Amino acid sequence: MDCPACRNAMITLELAEVEIDHCVDCGGIWLDAGELELLMDDPAKASELLKSFQNADASIEKPRRCPICDKKMAKIIVGSDSPVLLIDKCRRGHGLWFDQGELQDVLRRGQLDSDSRIQTLLADMFGHNRKNDDKEATS
Repeated sequence: MDCPACRNAMITLELAEVEIDHCVDCGGIWLDAGELELLMDDPAKASELLKSFQNADASIEKPRRCPICDKKMAKIIVGSDSPVLLIDKCRRGHGLWFDQGELQDVLRRGQLDSDSRIQTLLADMFGHNRKNDDKEATS
């Protein structure tokens, strides 16, 4: 599968029964439909997050193409915090694209990972030091 951002081949990582497609070149993450819910391990919170998504009618960001159907994805506003956070969502429901750091930002903004389980999972998958990531996020 090719990266929607830089078009390079992505690798598939699996941990705790969740498959994540990751671009080692740009650091983006593709989650197939249903994988965000598996990752969050809380259907109610996942549903709440997905319901909060709003289409961004006017965006200066270049549209990305879904790595599955190759159609232009919709720009989605996540939450109401500033600055605005935009992610990409396949219009046909194939999945979600997160540029580097956006998934962690979504989780942080939505207070959806209070026990840091997902942050730890991502750090394990990508070989990051979560303490350094936390330090960078607060600076």
